[in-house]
Formats: sequence, C-alpha cells, structure tokens
Amino acid sequence: MTRALAMVSGGLDSILAAKVVKDQGIEVIGICFKSYFFNEENARRMVKQIDIPLEVVDFKEEHFKMVKNPKNGYGKNMNPCIDCHAMMMKYCGQLLEKFNADFIITGEVLNQRPMSQNRSALDKVKNESGIGSKILRPLCAKNLKPTEMEENGLVDRERLLNIQGRGRKIQMELADKWGIKEYPSPAGGCKLTEPNYSVRLKELLSHNQNPEERELELLRIGRHFRVTPKAKVISTRTQEEGEMIKSLLNEGDTILLVQDFNGSMIVIIGEATEEVISIAAKIAIRYSKGKDEPKVTVRYSEFGSKDHRTVEEICATDEEINSYLI
Repeated sequence: MTRALAMVSGGLDSILAAKVVKDQGIEVIGICFKSYFFNEENARRMVKQIDIPLEVVDFKEEHFKMVKNPKNGYGKNMNPCIDCHAMMMKYCGQLLEKFNADFIITGEVLNQRPMSQNRSALDKVKNESGIGSKILRPLCAKNLKPTEMEENGLVDRERLLNIQGRGRKIQMELADKWGIKEYPSPAGGCKLTEPNYSVRLKELLSHNQNPEERELELLRIGRHFRVTPKAKVISTRTQEEGEMIKSLLNEGDTILLVQDFNGSMIVIIGEATEEVISIAAKIAIRYSKGKDEPKVTVRYSEFGSKDHRTVEEICATDEEINSYLI
C-alpha cells in the first residue's frame, strides 16, 4: 500500500492536503515539529478530525540555531519560513525510510504568502531540502509541474487541486464539506510571525546569543523593559500572567510588589543592582494604584526567599517608561 508522510503544522491547509491524499486510498501519517516557537497542540487536534496518526519531532536546538542566522533571511518579522520549511522537509526525508513511506505531503499553496510561497520560494525549499523529488503539494499541484509520484501513478493528478493566491474561500468550503470544524487562524501557531514577540527576541539575542529556554518563554509574558545590558524588567498585566511567570522564575530572579497599593508584579531577570532595583521600583509604581502618590514603598526579594526588603521611590515618568520599553 502506498504510504505518505504529511507535514502537519496545526493549520487548515496542511490537514486539507493530508485529506486530499488520504481520500485516494493512500495511508497518511502526520508529522509535526516542535520547537521553542511552536508546538504540536493544534496538530493533535487537527489530525483527529481526519483520523490519521501523528508523529512529533522535537528539533528545538537545531531550529533555534537556524533562526539566529537563516540562510534565506527572515519574513516580515523574525520568521525564517524558507529555511524552516526546508529543514522540516529534510527531517521528513530522513523519516521516509523509518516509516517505509513513499513521499511527503505539504499544505503549501502557490502565492498564498508573497515571500515564502511564491514559485521561486517553493522551488528553493524543494531544492534545499535534499528530497525535492519526494515532495507533493496537493492543494496547488495542478499549478505546478507533475511530480514523480503523479507520473509513476502513485497519485492521481486529476484528484489534486489548483488552489492559488491568498484567498481562503476554497479551503473553508473544503473544511465544511469534510466536517473539519475547528482550525486556527493562518500562521497563528508560530511566535516568530508575531511582531511584538519578534522585537523582543531580536533584542534578547543582541544581549545574549545563547539564552535559556525559560528566557524564550518569558518573552510571551507581560511588558518588557531593558534597564541595563545585564538586566531586564518584566511587568505582568494580569493575574494569569503573574501565575505564568512564577513557573518560569529561578533563584536569583528578583520580585517587586508595591506595598500599599494593588498593581503589577515586577520581575528582574539578571543583575539586580541598586540602580536596577530603583528603576524596577519606579516601573512597579507606574503600573499600580499608587502612581499618583508623591512617594511609594516597594517590597522586593529574591524568588523563593522570605527575606523582604523595601525601597521608597517615585513613579516612573512616561519618558523613562518609553526609554526602557522593548
């Protein structure tokens, strides 16, 4: 029986591509990749809707190394889509033998994304993956040259599709036809496509080329302020963010809370010098109910310690906030 590996991102296009091929009587196994910037949660939900198994590949370290210096550069934000797709396909190529599979399916659509899915970009991914002859793009196949799988009769080209462009009408109609009810928005799963996250990541890498995994997780939470080259301040915006950030703190991190007024939890990541604590305290006051007071007491301590200290400060000005805000 013919068998294919479907690269399942967790979005709609990739699961539709897998469904198109599965409906030809071909066995399909989903392959999903896990990195510091995206995970398999959406993919697990999607494969259940078309009843195919899922294999998760964790390539965090190699992927992050590529993200720092992508051969083909970035998209609109810090998303190195061409290099990322080529890397995923290379991994899938190595899995063909493991699963005794014949070819690889992707959900790419010609010209859906102007930089990473134009004809030149699709050809570049195909060539740089090292397994170009084994790649099938079912959603836009009729807009591309026939693959060896079509020419050899493994796949019926007439039952493939000719979708192209940025519209989503056809995909949504197919989803409705096939009973695929729950799917995320396009590009909703990768943090590297998000402008705010990308700005923070770029700033972090300018100070530390080898951050810890938790530092990458922290980029998702709160407001971020660079106060010195060796210290960053994070201000939570909600109680939920406060709970999230606690799970990522280490001994040596410093927590600040305004003493007599409700407000944000402030965390110092890095060297908590007197200067840094003073700035962090001003920021804490700025995001508290005491911001209009002439002077406010702020408590601080190392994470996990019961030894609290206090400092009195005034509220940070708008100019100070803007000068530190990432």
